Amino acid sequence: MRPKTIVILVYDGAQPIDIAGPLQAFATANEEAGVEAYRVNVAAVGRTALDLTGGLRVLVGPPPSRADTLVVPGGPGVHAARAARLQIAAVRKLARHARRVCSVCTGAFLLAEAGLLDNRQAVTHWRACARLAAEYPSIRVLNDPIWVRDDHIWTSAGVTAGIDLTLALIEEDLGAALALRVARRLVVYMRRPGGQAQHSAPLALQAADAFGPLMEWMLANLHKPIKVEQLAERSGMAPRSFHRHFLARTQFTPAKAIERLRLDQARNLIETTNLRLITIAARVGFGSEERLRRSFQRTLGIAPNEYRERFQATN
Repeated sequence: MRPKTIVILVYDGAQPIDIAGPLQAFATANEEAGVEAYRVNVAAVGRTALDLTGGLRVLVGPPPSRADTLVVPGGPGVHAARAARLQIAAVRKLARHARRVCSVCTGAFLLAEAGLLDNRQAVTHWRACARLAAEYPSIRVLNDPIWVRDDHIWTSAGVTAGIDLTLALIEEDLGAALALRVARRLVVYMRRPGGQAQHSAPLALQAADAFGPLMEWMLANLHKPIKVEQLAERSGMAPRSFHRHFLARTQFTPAKAIERLRLDQARNLIETTNLRLITIAARVGFGSEERLRRSFQRTLGIAPNEYRERFQATN
């Protein structure tokens, strides 16, 4: 197997995790495959060192003349980078012969400035979706997906979504079983439940500072019956007041939040284990396989068995 050349094209002010996340996923794929399936180059235009967000300084090399896969990270520096003529020229040159062109997070703005997203579907960090759509009206910007593929162009949502995207690339190249092993090594989902942060029950609840500790308690006790009165008492509120404040902060009613947390846990177990559905239902607190099935159908429009057939990878 000839190694596939991956070029991560960086710039001042890029986010470290947008670079390190994909890089580590490719490196772990090499370890799991037992061969050098990928050769990763972290490169920049006309520079030998760059300052990333958070003060991390990295050494870089020049971009090679060709790449199998181009990855463009996001970060606060992306808007200065897209105004740099040489940066855009480098993106276009590498993209011209690349089998795949990818962006992580707001890296989509660089692909857009290079004209690579014209008349295509794309996604970026949820906070930047409106800006991307307004500044590049020819792009059909999708707000929810973790990643989007339009022909050979792949774009991903915010920050850690770059790992999700890379797992999809590895799956395409080396198969689902190996990609699942990489996901397990990295302790991440093979296919993350739900969409972007504002549509994820756990992340939405964590974002509500006042209810962060309560969410942690809920996650630890999903296998038990959980009543709204319990949650209100733990929050030091009367039930009606708790219901109102919880809904305002999280956009979920308490009952719906509990169901979504249980559903997310069930999806993870279905993807990563061979446990029987009745066992999963008991473990996450649905109580019965029928309640698990109804929640899947109501929220995802698919039965749990069909979900397992579609999304579970086997070694």
